[in-house]
Amino acid sequence: MIPFQLQRIGTIMEPEPGNELETEGVLNPAATRGPDGALYLFPRLVAKNNYSRIGIARVQFNKTGEPIGVERLGIALQPEAEYEKRPNGGGGCEDARVTYVEPLAHYIMTYTAFGPDGPRIAVARSKDLFNWERLGLVKYLSYKHVDFNGINNKDASVFPLVIPSPHGHPSIGMLHRPLFPGTTPEETVKHKNREIDSHKESIWISYYNLGEDTTIQYAKFTSNHRLAIPVEPWENLKIGAGAPPLLTKHGWLIIYHGVHELEGSTADKPKLCYSAGVMVLSEKDPQKILYRSPKPILIPELPEETIGTIANVVFPTGIDRRDDIGQPNRIDVYYGMADDRIGVAKMEIPDTLPGTND
Repeated sequence: MIPFQLQRIGTIMEPEPGNELETEGVLNPAATRGPDGALYLFPRLVAKNNYSRIGIARVQFNKTGEPIGVERLGIALQPEAEYEKRPNGGGGCEDARVTYVEPLAHYIMTYTAFGPDGPRIAVARSKDLFNWERLGLVKYLSYKHVDFNGINNKDASVFPLVIPSPHGHPSIGMLHRPLFPGTTPEETVKHKNREIDSHKESIWISYYNLGEDTTIQYAKFTSNHRLAIPVEPWENLKIGAGAPPLLTKHGWLIIYHGVHELEGSTADKPKLCYSAGVMVLSEKDPQKILYRSPKPILIPELPEETIGTIANVVFPTGIDRRDDIGQPNRIDVYYGMADDRIGVAKMEIPDTLPGTND
């Protein structure tokens, strides 16, 4: 049995008939517990012409604690800032992740702002999950010759607690997935024989030294470090950060996505598969990977996952530990299904990590 294997619960949200804001799908939600203890999702709502907003919905549970649906509560963010709007009238606030960051005493939302320069990481904060204050685009200090500020970027999330930087400074940590030119899965398929560039098709971790500033409004993230590169066949085209890090008894649990090519794929018409995997990072040294799943913990199998806006996609973005029903070892993962709807699956944290006796 594969440790951390996800077991599907079902589809939790799909486009609402007649709702123009969801014409092209609901997908890739953030998930977090509110001050009231309820679980809230922040799905990407896609209107005509791929115009995206971030909605807000309250998850509904049955008597046994299983998630069974959502109550729509409106819009959390829609394109308003210049860095969220395209010159042709399009734009997007996409693929949010939300974490309550204790040292900042705020919920922090990282999301993709699809503006005039392409996709970039933006940040907003809230005390109550309903009123969000934009903090602008994330800024990074350069890493050697690499300027992250001029590169497309997606799939960012932050750690909920202070972590040490490589220099030992108390910091806010951020995972992100820079999209270096030529490294999208579609582009990588066309150059099968080239070696993976360890700086490129990778998940990165960056740090903001807290010092006396606990706002991150003008933060610059530094100490950029390549956390993980593609390793296994199921993720050999690209990996990227998924749900925000969750601290468990083994360390920081990271649910991420990996991309590989399907049979029948060609350079002109690539057929790709997005699956989910898991990593566990050291609590005290999060650049150290303690465990990484050799096989995916969830792959597209259902019609809702294999047929849709983009076929063969399971894309994890939200995570919820089930302390509310007295099951702290149970983790629910909310994920996008074929870029069209939202599913939820559950797993148990094993007593020991594979390869260890702890």
